[in-house]
Amino acid sequence: MTIRILIVDDHPVVRSGLRALLASQPDFEVVADAENGEEASTLSASHIPDVVLMDLQMPVLDGLTAIQRIHARQPEVRILVLTTYDTDADIVPAIEAGATGYLLKDAPPEALFRAVRSAARGEVTLAPSVAEKIARRLTKAPENSLSLREIEVLELASRGNSNKDIADKLYITEATVKSHFVHIFAKLGVADRTAAVTAALKMKIIRLDSGMAGSRSRFTCHGDD
Repeated sequence: MTIRILIVDDHPVVRSGLRALLASQPDFEVVADAENGEEASTLSASHIPDVVLMDLQMPVLDGLTAIQRIHARQPEVRILVLTTYDTDADIVPAIEAGATGYLLKDAPPEALFRAVRSAARGEVTLAPSVAEKIARRLTKAPENSLSLREIEVLELASRGNSNKDIADKLYITEATVKSHFVHIFAKLGVADRTAAVTAALKMKIIRLDSGMAGSRSRFTCHGDD
């Protein structure tokens, strides 16, 4: 499957560099690029990309507002923040606005490629430093203590279920699944779904051959959601 990408950044050199970098991958196609959030919103509506690479600090219309607009009008479009800013004031609003992932511009190319592919699948990907900052916001919860619902989400993810599959099986929305993954990543100190499943297996929070009932008996939970 070809992943259609819209690049949004106010620096021409950055847009050009990202185009060249993404063109090296046979399953990527850059359909357009925009220099501000207003243009991004318009181009997203006309080109219908699979993934939008979104900068945050831009003239005319900032990235956060653009995320809100695109997510409201095109919830099927996945938005991956690619920025130099990693403060709580930037990260949390972007995720809450509808961003699927949050990556920093100093990420190596392979990390960017993985993040784009994960975003296209609707999976959450966070830069390691971003995951750490979110973890610090969850200090009220004991370390590594997942809720019952978070364990259920991880169990289903370990069996290869997509976010949509998980949402359907648990009778929740894909947005709720995404939110659960953000909290799971923070609690386990990881940056993506594969690492979360691996960590949970090592910690015996889940087992590949276990049912959800087994997880409930083996782990102390803190509420359904």
